[in-house]
Amino acid sequence: MKHLDSNTIFMCKEKLLAAKVDLLNRYKDAQKAIANMGDDRGGDEGDQTMRILAEKSSLLAQKRLREALLEVEMALARIEQGRYGICEETEEPIDVERLLAIPWTRFSIEGAESRESLKKQRTAD
Repeated sequence: MKHLDSNTIFMCKEKLLAAKVDLLNRYKDAQKAIANMGDDRGGDEGDQTMRILAEKSSLLAQKRLREALLEVEMALARIEQGRYGICEETEEPIDVERLLAIPWTRFSIEGAESRESLKKQRTAD
């Protein structure tokens, strides 16, 4: 983390902790929404279909929130381990501006582009 000063690390950590609180609150709200859907299986086929679609949508939202929370937790762990701000793809420092904008990022712009092109190549094969 030699390329990052303590103030930058502090600001990123504060953003990560705020994001964690927000994600946890949103996850709890999503859980409550699913619980409030209840087990009511009444209604016609259209009502049942709408209920199933709403439940599926809520579960997908919860999955995304869990994935985002995991990214935040991993970034906080990297700060504690002294590996924060190093691209996992290129092993080069991540730009400070990128870290301040997306403090949980694991990749520099170049690393993200490289990873994306590899992903496209795999799906094209």
